[in-house]
Amino acid sequence: MSQTPEDPLSGFVIAVDGPSGSGKSSVSKQVARSLGYGYLDTGAMYRALTWWCLHEGVDLTDADAITAAAQGFPLSIGTDPDAPTVEVGGTDVAGAIRETGISTSVSAVATVIPVREILRVLQRRLISEAAAATGGVVAEGRDITTVVAPDAPVRILLTASEEARLARRSTELHGAADADAVAATRSQIVDRDKADSAVSEFTVAADGVTTIDTSHLDFEGSVEAVLQVVEAARA
Repeated sequence: MSQTPEDPLSGFVIAVDGPSGSGKSSVSKQVARSLGYGYLDTGAMYRALTWWCLHEGVDLTDADAITAAAQGFPLSIGTDPDAPTVEVGGTDVAGAIRETGISTSVSAVATVIPVREILRVLQRRLISEAAAATGGVVAEGRDITTVVAPDAPVRILLTASEEARLARRSTELHGAADADAVAATRSQIVDRDKADSAVSEFTVAADGVTTIDTSHLDFEGSVEAVLQVVEAARA
């Protein structure tokens, strides 16, 4: 029997939300490794659907067509933090979905409300499957703490200043954080966050969600901060 959004989640779920460049993906993966848990990147699901829409020639200004594509979406996503695979229709798209063309188009898909509902059901099923297999899962995205898994025992908003987020993503994409590199990165960070904030709140923590500001934390410090929240909840 397929899981509905109202069914209880399995295992120990750590929900992590945050804006682009906050470190949520790399930190969430390392937290999952440290705990021996599964890892689910829900943002990759929206990117993969965007790839599929472009592959199938779907008009990204047609919300109904995007919704129809989501309903028959042949996605396979792995939840091993050491090897998080993403395939669509048997094609490995893990690299392709990180390309600029997808980054600049994904908001057109991710802001379609019926699409978010379709993927929410799938995300809860994947969270429960991963948690059941390993005892727990770290699921990260934009609305995991509030919409997808508001019943998770640990809910964290990972945030950082715009300056810190731009510098991190610029270094990741361009290998530098000078003025030109940051300028080239700005639209992928600021514009996407602005578009996505129309359908999900990921800049201010909801009730019961712990905020961790990583602006002045290095990677190890950010991971440790999350693990401390997890340890307190498990205790």
